[in-house]
Amino acid sequence: MSAPAKVTLDIWSDVMCPWCVIGLGQLDKALASMDGEVDATVRFHPFELNPDMSEEGEEQAAHIQRKYGRTAEQSAGVRETLRQAAERAGYSFDYTGDGEAPPAMMWNTRMAHRLLTWALRDFGPDLQVALKRALFDAHFQGRRNVSDPEVLAEVAESVGLPRLNALQAMIDPQIDAIVTAEERQAWDWNVTGVPAVVINGKLIVPGAQEPDVYADLIRKVLAREAGGKA
Repeated sequence: MSAPAKVTLDIWSDVMCPWCVIGLGQLDKALASMDGEVDATVRFHPFELNPDMSEEGEEQAAHIQRKYGRTAEQSAGVRETLRQAAERAGYSFDYTGDGEAPPAMMWNTRMAHRLLTWALRDFGPDLQVALKRALFDAHFQGRRNVSDPEVLAEVAESVGLPRLNALQAMIDPQIDAIVTAEERQAWDWNVTGVPAVVINGKLIVPGAQEPDVYADLIRKVLAREAGGKA
């Protein structure tokens, strides 16, 4: 029996992006269906959907209405579509905190991207992926302010990353420079929306795809690398 094929999946993504967590759920299913066939390394890279978001953030429904010109009814319809898509991907947007749910908010994500970039650089992809999942949960399910360095450091600590180092990383100019460079790389590749999955540095897959689409495209890239026909 041959060893699983190595595949690297570089994902440009934002913590605020519901389609990014949906796409990750679909990719999880794709990789589970390829168990024993591929040995995948997943790495996240920064993409800020709202780089000019104020420190106060913005209520999600109002944000959708303002940014996309939707009515309140249309905004509610978008959120329901997302809820159903997340459910199919195995993720819930339901509030899991204590007491009455606070309003769903949109936040500036620069600090979160610095934290994720540091986690990948200093601790590797596995811990970075764990951090990314925890940040998704903190935002979508916990409705926490993931632009707050203290909240971010607490989330980092929850997955085994050192809190003090996390706080230092978020004010490290070298980390910020990496974030800027990787965002520029996304634009150079004409990645204008997320999620965007890059398979072995060769094929960009835009948007949240179905599990079978991800699996088929991974197989095509691997077949091309092996000299086969895709």
